[in-house]
Amino acid sequence: RPMSIPESSPRIAEAIDRLQGAGLADAEAARRVLFASNFVLHWVERAPDDSVAAFAAACGQPPDAAALRTELEDIDRDHADEDAFKAAIRRVRNREQARIAWRAITAADDLDATLSASTGLADACITVALARARRAVAQRFGVPRDADGAEVPCIVLGMGKLGGGELNFSSDVDLMLFFGAPGECDGAKARANDEYFAQVVRLLTAYLAESTAEGFVYRVDWALRPFGLSGPAAMHFAAAEDYYQTHGREWERYAMIKARVVAGDHEPGARFMRILQPFVYRRYLDYTAIESLRELKGRIAEDLARRRQSDNIKLGRGGIRDLEFVVQAFQLIRGGHEEALRNRSLRATLAALGRGGHMPPEQCEALDAAYALLRRVENALQMRQDGQTHSLPDDADERAAVAAALERDWDALRARLDEARETVASAFDALFAEPEAAPSGRDDGAGILGLWQGSVTPDDAVAALVSDDYGEDDARKAVETVDRLRRSRLVSDMRELSQSRLGDLLDQLFREAKALDAPGKALSRALEVVERLAGRGTYVSLLRESEIAREQLLRLCMASPWIAHLLAQQPMLLDQLLDSRALYEPPDRDAMAAELRRRLDEMPEADIEARMNLLRRYRQEIVLRVAAADRLAGLPLPKVSDRLTWLAEVIVEVTIDEVRREMRAEYGAPLRGDDSEAGFAVIGYGKLGGIEMGYGSDLDVVFLHDCDDQGAETQGGRRSVAAAVWFSRFAQRLVHWLSTQTAAGRVYEVDLQLRPSGSAGLLVTSFEAFAQYQRQKAWTWEHQALVRARHVCGTPAIGEAFETLRRELLCIERDAAALATEIVAMRDRMRKHLDTSNSERWDVKQGPGGLADLEFATQFLVMCHAHGHPALVDWPDQWRQTDALAEAGLLASDEAEAAVAAYRELRALVHERALDEADGTAPVDAAASARAVVGRLWQRCEDAAGDAASS
Repeated sequence: RPMSIPESSPRIAEAIDRLQGAGLADAEAARRVLFASNFVLHWVERAPDDSVAAFAAACGQPPDAAALRTELEDIDRDHADEDAFKAAIRRVRNREQARIAWRAITAADDLDATLSASTGLADACITVALARARRAVAQRFGVPRDADGAEVPCIVLGMGKLGGGELNFSSDVDLMLFFGAPGECDGAKARANDEYFAQVVRLLTAYLAESTAEGFVYRVDWALRPFGLSGPAAMHFAAAEDYYQTHGREWERYAMIKARVVAGDHEPGARFMRILQPFVYRRYLDYTAIESLRELKGRIAEDLARRRQSDNIKLGRGGIRDLEFVVQAFQLIRGGHEEALRNRSLRATLAALGRGGHMPPEQCEALDAAYALLRRVENALQMRQDGQTHSLPDDADERAAVAAALERDWDALRARLDEARETVASAFDALFAEPEAAPSGRDDGAGILGLWQGSVTPDDAVAALVSDDYGEDDARKAVETVDRLRRSRLVSDMRELSQSRLGDLLDQLFREAKALDAPGKALSRALEVVERLAGRGTYVSLLRESEIAREQLLRLCMASPWIAHLLAQQPMLLDQLLDSRALYEPPDRDAMAAELRRRLDEMPEADIEARMNLLRRYRQEIVLRVAAADRLAGLPLPKVSDRLTWLAEVIVEVTIDEVRREMRAEYGAPLRGDDSEAGFAVIGYGKLGGIEMGYGSDLDVVFLHDCDDQGAETQGGRRSVAAAVWFSRFAQRLVHWLSTQTAAGRVYEVDLQLRPSGSAGLLVTSFEAFAQYQRQKAWTWEHQALVRARHVCGTPAIGEAFETLRRELLCIERDAAALATEIVAMRDRMRKHLDTSNSERWDVKQGPGGLADLEFATQFLVMCHAHGHPALVDWPDQWRQTDALAEAGLLASDEAEAAVAAYRELRALVHERALDEADGTAPVDAAASARAVVGRLWQRCEDAAGDAASS
């Protein structure tokens, strides 16, 4: 409904006349502003004529930050008298506040512009006041210097909405002052630096907060500084770092999210903020933040209830603070991983939460709209009297004035406000709801909680679980695990609260596992995960807080012990359980590459260890998602292999870029004879080459380069080396990045045995030398390996040259009998050393009729007939090579279909055994039909070899 503004009072009419006399044309806008804001009305009545004239000319224009800063600096320079300075800076503040109110109420500025203008005014006032305070104290004590005699910098941090660039109209300013280092001032009477800066704090407070005839600039609050108001007024950087590492509390992490250098020496300030970042944003997922914020919110709610301020739009239910808690909880939990969430602006962070999939985008949009309305109402309340209020008025006239500031009727405004607060409250409740308690009426004292609390024996706990539908063996095994954990040194050293939270989690898992098909299996494996992470409170909190995460943990553990052990070894992967949709939908190749590069772009280039660990964590994340989709979402085998292969390709590709950046900075780049940069390529063999990667596959690779002058020195680095040395070091670093074991594990084992001359050969070979070796010295088995080889990544020209060479070598006309003899001999040697079959078990890979027989038989047919059918070498994978053999008439169509079906069955069996953490064998009668198909194909090769022997 449209707003209703009563007829102007005499005061408003006189103020409008004064503004119109000063040149203001829009009387209707003036009437609304003066009705909505007593502050502006009072200012117009009291301000000198020249100020009113300047205001009338500029009130419709956006603020000019540079001009404001210059004006304040001129005031500082021109007013040596302290009282005169205070009066002048307050007059500027009041004038600018009136302009901000005018533009906000007339809708000339949107919310962001209003908040930005308020923040900019505060920044300018604090900056000028700090500079004046430093000069004044330096006149008494001299310049503060460190132990080396260098002048000591200082910074003022703005906290809360000031730090976030979202200051409301009549806010106080939360400040902290830090300085560079301990030492003494160089004045006639030596003073310690902390005394110097304590005096700076005193003067800065007086300049801003002292109430004079002109009012004040800002109320100043120093309570957020280390040790609060009982602590030192100022603290040097090293002491502050020690404080936050040793004494920093959870609410201080919350407060530091928005901390910003608002005045002082900005470059040292930026370095100081980088030092504090690990305190605020943990490297792991920190779900303890939810508990801390929940407790803080509870204390706020109790205080409001005592004061009966349910209509407080900042601190009340569904108010601004609730929304801040929602957004900042995600920041504290995930900000260590995602730079996009390390943003001081609430609205920008809210948008990032939607883009990142942490909240539904439509919910983020609704919350943003609610926040905008709440903040506009907050400003309207404070523009009435320039007062720090957040409570909705009861008085009808006050309600009409507040509604007028937003161009609304009060009832319509209140309805929209109630809807916005409910939107915020729903989001808050969903995130901060207490974990589900045990069902009422259940005797937990006789169950797992009783065991955890020591009030019942293990036998009693087993009996209680059996009566709760657990099998006796499962119950006993689970109780033994819980009892062992309860009596462990780890748990006995925990705080009582941590023990209680761990007990809650165990009880939740026991209750929720019952809904699954195999509760004992799910529970026993999940308990192994909990045992490994019991001492890491953040992961206990994650599972205790998230029903979705617990559900996925139990389902995955039931599905696969391999997945359970992966989660136990890398608890950071528990983050993946929070989004059940994404968990079972692993990304495609392009999405993998984009996401990995995005994460790397957010990290410092110089932090090599962190970047290496990111590669490891990312591989583990994707492998977990593929395994989850494989076991629980029916992802077909070819798509499993595709994604595991794409993952390897992307990681190798990205790692090449990382190593090249390192090498270029240090050594420059190797050049070819025509001065172009020499290229590098990775050739994949085996499972990587055949696009058939499994969960534990190594990388069988060969490294090639195309440098035609390996003795030439590299160009463009800090130092130079011969090109041959550059490529050797490049290959060494690449292998190091991929295969070195770190705290996050390793990415892949790298096998270079297929390079020319094997382990005796160079790590990286020129393409020309590789081609010469393959044409003149390579063994038949090395050409056989080319059947499943391809260019994986690196310089495209080398890849094209390799494909041409591969096709040339595989299409050589060969004597079928001689080829069969060599391949059968090679297969026999492999079987002798690798086949683990016995009278009861059959080796799926190496046993008779297994995968190796099928692959060797296919490779024999390809190499034997490729000279007449070049299409046989178009693809490096088993499946498409079998199809090509059928298209060439070398296999009957039904025979090819049977071979593909056998291959899929055997590959699926290998995957299944891997996810079950079983060995590579199956019952001796397993896959009988598939083995028969493979046996017939392999017999062709043996028959050809037999013909050669008989002749």
